[in-house]
Amino acid sequence: MTDPLLEPFDLGGIHLRNRIFSSSHAPGYNPDGTPSERYAAYHEEKALGGIGLTMIGGSSTVSPDSASIWGQLDFGTDAIIEPLAGMVERIHGHGTAIMSQLTHMGRRTVSNDGDWLPTIAPSPVREPMHRFWPKQMEHSDIRRVVGDFAAAARRAEAAGLDGIELVATSHLIDQFWTPLVNHRTDEYGGSLTNRLRFTFEVLEAIRAAIGDDLVVGLRMIGDEDQPGGLSREESIEIAVRLATSGLLDFLNVAGPSLATDDGLAKAIPPSGTPLMPYLDVAAAVKEAVDLPVLHATRMTDLSSARHAISEGLIDLAGMTRAHMADPHIVAKLERGEADRIRVCVGAAYCINRLHLGMESVCIQNPATGRELTVPQLVALSTGPRRRVVVVGAGPGGLEAARTCAERGHDVVLFEAQDRVGGQMVLMARASQRQREVAGIVDWLAAEIHHAGVDLRLSSPVGASEVLAEAPDVVVIATGGLPDTAFLESGADLVHTSWEVLTGAVRPAGRILVFDDHGAERGLSVVEYLVDRGAVGLEVVTPDRHVGFDLATPPGPAYLRMLYGHGVLLTPDHRLISVERSGDGLRATLRNEYTRAEVVREVDSVVTEHGVVPDGSLFQELRDGSSNEGVVDLEALLAGDPQPLPGSGYTLFRVGDAVASRDVASAIYEARRLLQTL
Repeated sequence: MTDPLLEPFDLGGIHLRNRIFSSSHAPGYNPDGTPSERYAAYHEEKALGGIGLTMIGGSSTVSPDSASIWGQLDFGTDAIIEPLAGMVERIHGHGTAIMSQLTHMGRRTVSNDGDWLPTIAPSPVREPMHRFWPKQMEHSDIRRVVGDFAAAARRAEAAGLDGIELVATSHLIDQFWTPLVNHRTDEYGGSLTNRLRFTFEVLEAIRAAIGDDLVVGLRMIGDEDQPGGLSREESIEIAVRLATSGLLDFLNVAGPSLATDDGLAKAIPPSGTPLMPYLDVAAAVKEAVDLPVLHATRMTDLSSARHAISEGLIDLAGMTRAHMADPHIVAKLERGEADRIRVCVGAAYCINRLHLGMESVCIQNPATGRELTVPQLVALSTGPRRRVVVVGAGPGGLEAARTCAERGHDVVLFEAQDRVGGQMVLMARASQRQREVAGIVDWLAAEIHHAGVDLRLSSPVGASEVLAEAPDVVVIATGGLPDTAFLESGADLVHTSWEVLTGAVRPAGRILVFDDHGAERGLSVVEYLVDRGAVGLEVVTPDRHVGFDLATPPGPAYLRMLYGHGVLLTPDHRLISVERSGDGLRATLRNEYTRAEVVREVDSVVTEHGVVPDGSLFQELRDGSSNEGVVDLEALLAGDPQPLPGSGYTLFRVGDAVASRDVASAIYEARRLLQTL
């Protein structure tokens, strides 16, 4: 019996080899508005992995007053045609269909970048996320933008794309739909018919430009989920009107409005939230229209996608972040290796980085977005088989062991604890969202077993035990220990986040959590405490706001937790000392800007200040190593093998054993360092 996900499907005349697609998104790889080699390789890998349809060009712009802020493709000039045609040919060469989004972002962008043109919208209503007041579109603007959509469609056709997808997820098209943005009193405002007028003018212009040569679809919000915004019922009515127009070949139904941080966090939900939260919205649209319906929201695993397809709730299953975690999902399913798929854990590292102004990469797959320098598949070495000893089975150590074993080397992995995972085991105690993220370790653990790594748990080792293995290469991945040395006094009076999560201490009463990490570690401890009934909590940070390194979607998710439990948030203050005061503690905070000091009378102080590398074993082994434990950075950055000077063993460190960083850094460091061993 054929797996429902592997059944072919006809989408507006395009034959798709299966029901799985990757929805359009902008990972930030295209600095000049045309597809870079990095971008092409990123999408080509999914085609190599067997996906039926890859949608590219998330929020690709059609007009100069739709400024690119995510490294989008620019369909506003003919410069897109030639490089895009080359990318299309590569994708088609693997049997995968390829489409691109086209959009005008309206108010959902900025006016002080790109060509420094004012943003435009149906009415001059500021968007909370991007914070610019748009110019109200005049009729000349409407005519111009309609023409720009048509011209962009012609360029898409010239480049050989199979189709295009217009965007109505808080972009200009549906800014005309929603009463929250459209306050017009002319023929483009008021009634639903008037509010849809711009959309139909765009669609008619596109069809006049390209006829039926390209598949044309539209990605739309299914329920704005904003006070005064479009309800689910109104969105379904819009879908019906669009579907019966004869101008569209499919609808791609999304979740709520993306115009606020909170809305975007719900629309792209992170770990700890339900899978496929808007599947019922997409299913309601499918029931109401006679067009194929696509859907892609937190569809992380095959069983979820299979359910959505087999029950007829949607026609194509979008596994977008899932393909960032593993672009070979389909190929593994076809080979009967579904259990080896690296499942997306919902960490939202990919999206969070984008909103912090960096390019998008995956927290657990170091090759995603780096295919030109880090192949998705580790190649078997053509050199001599080496004996490799890895010490420490956290994420960095696991990836080091996996990579070396996949290269064909003989690998021993020592772990002092009775399980693999390192700090991730600890973080998994914090909350459901962290337990899901810890799934990173599950895949790595299964893969080292598959690769034949000799894993030795409950085995703390010193230099003599390592050297007894007669290693050619030693990799130290021993992590670090919590840092409390930043305090001027009172380090012995505070509890670290580790002590709280292990249950070694149980803070009660008035609790102050000092978070100088800025990401999830400190806030996860707060969530752990409030889930166990803690009240009167205060989070103090020297940053300008709590969760400084958390953008969207994890930031709003944590803020909902903090506000929902009445946690006091105190930014711009540094914990400098703690002393005893009666039966409690006296914590002194210093304002980062005025240097004024304030005092908190509390019962417990919990700190998260990163880790200090555990360098003891490295120091023991360094002098006897052939490279003195030094990484050749020039070779590393060039993708060349590390020099193996002289005789004896070569010594490396990865992850927090080098410096306090994050999971993604540890995994990437291990893979990049050892993939040429």
